[in-house]
Amino acid sequence: MMAPKLERFVSPGKGNGLRTTARIKRGELLFSEEPLACCVSSKVSRAVCHRCFTRPSAGLPCTRPSLHTTSDSETEGEGGQEKKGVVWEKHETLLRCSQCKMARYCGINCQKQAWPDHKRECKCLQSLLPRIPTDSVRLAARLIFSLLSPSKGSSEELYTLEEHESHLSSMSEQKKQGLLQLASMLELYLQQEAPNLAQEIPSLPPSCRDPLSLIAKVTCNCFTISDGELQEIGVGLYPSLSLLNHDCRPNCVMVFEGAKLQLRAIRDINPEEELSISYIETLSLTEDRQRQLEDQYHFTCHCQRCDSKDKEELMLIGEEATWQKLKEALPRLEGLKAESDWKTLLDSCSHLLSTVCGDVPDENLYKLRMTDMALDASIHLGHWEEALTYGERTLSVYRQYYPDPHPVHGVQLMRVGKLQHYLEHIEDALDTFKQAYQIMKITHGEDHPLTTDLLMKMEECHCEMGQRSSSSH
Repeated sequence: MMAPKLERFVSPGKGNGLRTTARIKRGELLFSEEPLACCVSSKVSRAVCHRCFTRPSAGLPCTRPSLHTTSDSETEGEGGQEKKGVVWEKHETLLRCSQCKMARYCGINCQKQAWPDHKRECKCLQSLLPRIPTDSVRLAARLIFSLLSPSKGSSEELYTLEEHESHLSSMSEQKKQGLLQLASMLELYLQQEAPNLAQEIPSLPPSCRDPLSLIAKVTCNCFTISDGELQEIGVGLYPSLSLLNHDCRPNCVMVFEGAKLQLRAIRDINPEEELSISYIETLSLTEDRQRQLEDQYHFTCHCQRCDSKDKEELMLIGEEATWQKLKEALPRLEGLKAESDWKTLLDSCSHLLSTVCGDVPDENLYKLRMTDMALDASIHLGHWEEALTYGERTLSVYRQYYPDPHPVHGVQLMRVGKLQHYLEHIEDALDTFKQAYQIMKITHGEDHPLTTDLLMKMEECHCEMGQRSSSSH
């Protein structure tokens, strides 16, 4: 769904862009679209439904101890997490495709609905077992399969696949070599179903018939699909939204509901003003943001935030010799997080954080990243009091770094609120949930499942406070 208030235009110095033809209020939904093609990321393929992109189990407490107790035997199996006889979020194991052994579904309905798209992919996956192609190869193949499927009606797009940039001419030789390997894998992967792209898919644009060009377009123009906690769960192609240019302090944000993408304004936008999003996580130094944008998207950012180096001094506040130790430790800690070695991660983070103490304030970028990792590890280990301590330390810092309503800030408040609620700090939880709601009603909209979940949490707090006051009289 494309709002009639949007139009394509040529953005000075940036090429194609998207702008508004009318005044937009912050919080307004500008665009909502299902992907042209999408796939679940390999690293979470066992935990996410390949049809509806929902994750059956979450890491945060969702219920109160008094609401539901259980015996130990009930909590066994994937997705069940038991603490003192309390069910956290218990779900059945995802159904696995018996043929390719990779695709998983949350129920029989999703499995049936997925089959028309999955049947070609299934044969290709089987042909390469036990190898699993990379996400970009699987996404490029899914794009081919969607074009092979006559049932797919072509929706009106502001930007066509043919117009998408491949950036091959501006790429380093090393990166091109990497893409050539992916293109070879794509050809091998498609042998079962589409051995000759040009002959089999006349609707495929000429510039996409070459596997290298196709894989380059896919890697440069795909979007990361994230879940309610803003963790990566997949990749998708949303052609019209490839028109949006980057800004390190954008006027719009994208959030997902399953694989469906929604674009919302986070500031009031004037007629003929360009719409912008951030292609990357903006909580990093200007030099690092610019390097990532050049490496990944092949342009140099000259936005106001980059030119002014906004908040740079705050990010590097504290004793440099001390915070350098935190910075140097981060790659190793990120490796532990990727391996889900939560115990070692938490021990390392808490040790490092205790050694820097007052020499490095909480606002320091590297200390904040480490505190966030300690929060994640504490949640995964079920150390709720410790998690809350780390979470509460981040909130005033997030407020400074995200002056505009931002999903990252809203989700962080919601996580901390859930911890406060579970640990029966009801008044604090209600206050935190209210702050989260003020952000998420703009970034996610009133009808998003995360926003409605937040309203339910606030209602629970009100009820519990009412019960407490009536029992004290």
